[in-house]
Amino acid sequence: MASSFVPESLVVQNADDLKALYQALLDRKIDSVNDFNQLLLDVSDLDSFISEDMAWRYIRMTCDTLNKDHEESYLQFVQHIQPELAPFEDLLNQKLVEQPYWNTNDFDNALAIYYRSLKSAVDLFREANIPLQAELSTLAQEYSATQGAMSIDWEGKEITLQQASNLLLETDTATRKKAWLLIQERRQLEADKLDALFTKMIGLRHQIALNAGFENYRDYMFVALGRFDYTAQDCKDFHTSIEKNAIPLLKDVHLLRKSQMKTDVLNPWDLQVDPLQRKPLKPFETGDEMRDKGIAVLNDLDPFFAECLQTMKEKSLLDLSSRVGKAPGGYNYPLARTNMPFIFMNATSNLRDVETLLHEAGHAIHSFQMAPLHLNAFKNTPSEVAELASMSMELISMSAWNRYFAEDESLNRAKTEQIEGVIGTLPWIATIDAFQHWIYEHPNHTSDERKAQWKQLLKRFGTGMVDHDGYEHFLDYAWQRQLHLFEVPFYYIEYGIAQLGAVGIWRNYMEQNAEKALDDYKAFMKLGYTRSMGEIYETAGVKFDFSAAYVKELMDFVGVQWSKSVE
Repeated sequence: MASSFVPESLVVQNADDLKALYQALLDRKIDSVNDFNQLLLDVSDLDSFISEDMAWRYIRMTCDTLNKDHEESYLQFVQHIQPELAPFEDLLNQKLVEQPYWNTNDFDNALAIYYRSLKSAVDLFREANIPLQAELSTLAQEYSATQGAMSIDWEGKEITLQQASNLLLETDTATRKKAWLLIQERRQLEADKLDALFTKMIGLRHQIALNAGFENYRDYMFVALGRFDYTAQDCKDFHTSIEKNAIPLLKDVHLLRKSQMKTDVLNPWDLQVDPLQRKPLKPFETGDEMRDKGIAVLNDLDPFFAECLQTMKEKSLLDLSSRVGKAPGGYNYPLARTNMPFIFMNATSNLRDVETLLHEAGHAIHSFQMAPLHLNAFKNTPSEVAELASMSMELISMSAWNRYFAEDESLNRAKTEQIEGVIGTLPWIATIDAFQHWIYEHPNHTSDERKAQWKQLLKRFGTGMVDHDGYEHFLDYAWQRQLHLFEVPFYYIEYGIAQLGAVGIWRNYMEQNAEKALDDYKAFMKLGYTRSMGEIYETAGVKFDFSAAYVKELMDFVGVQWSKSVE
């Protein structure tokens, strides 16, 4: 079924351009299941249209943060259009929730998943929160613009911090140390500003939670993010499982690095360089080469995967290279009405770029797989599901990385770095998530208390093997580089949950039946969000489990694969 409720020619300049469409849906009489089904389709079409309109404003702004027209267009949406439409959206959600036809459809239990999300949105809505949320969006944009404007002078040339990070791969110690210090000093210039901005955001978020009847913003966000399938305590169990099972493996990684570098001390600028003093891996020269080799990798796995990225190439839905004025990071943004995504990243010719491209390609393939689903709501997967698609692609695609690395030595180095990335990422995720829990459980904390808690968490989830002597002050605000804290609060544990799931899919691919693992991978993506997380993970062939026993099982597998790669 297709719906064209929103006119194709509509151009949104202000909220009034959309209010009439909302009102038409609110005024419509629903007297039968067919009427209800058509209402769902038309609501979906309106949601898709608005989502894509917002998407392009965000994409254009992040692609060029120096363009004031793009920034103004985005801010017009988050400061004016979105707040004015919020009451209409709430009324429409109420109308949907009140309908008696939810149990008389043929959508299986997909509508039950949709209903609980709608009901949650209705329960959370408070008109008093609209201006607070708009202000938070503006502050998040201020953070993004601040990060996007950061650069350093390197030998007379202005380079982005992403480009500067490549210098940390250089074998010359003095070069690495100089680059690391310049990066840290540049970040330090913004530390107080970003600390004050974050304090302001915490206050606004706490007020939103209080307005909605919650004790703290953490509890509010668990409902807002639709965490129906796990609890705050489950997250804390995850922290403990990672502390017990991932950090010992990370210590082994650091011990081997020290041995290979023939040093008694690991400095913070020693963590990315090849420990055997080989030149940095350079898997491609240009963004186009990276893209085309990525398509070849995907084709070796499954021709359908390659077709997805090839289509995006032909439709100009890829912006891959780093440049001054471009926002940091990378993302895959689904275009809900077009039914194709956009990939944004900051490639600078290193291995991390390959990982990022394949990660975002996993998201993109997920979008293509979900395209046939009837309702936009079915495609709005929770991050625990979305990141399962992307993180799994990073790992299973290693079997075809010879497209980037023709020589066995380079290929094994790349795999080692990828696996070590998994090992190192899990403790960092636990650190950031534990930090967020503490922040919002103690909303009235001071900046000094926040700093002390952060340093305590760094100790808890660190190996104790990296020497920051003389540079401890740079650690005080290291959390500021994690954009999720500013832009999408509480959206980070999902990466850890999905990373465990991805390791499980990779284990199935490597140790059981590769073809079945790929079939299971595609099968879960086609589900979108029409099942519970546990059922989706089960379809993928893995467990939705944070227990210490299961995490140990997965980390033992990772440890074996890492040992093979460094032999």
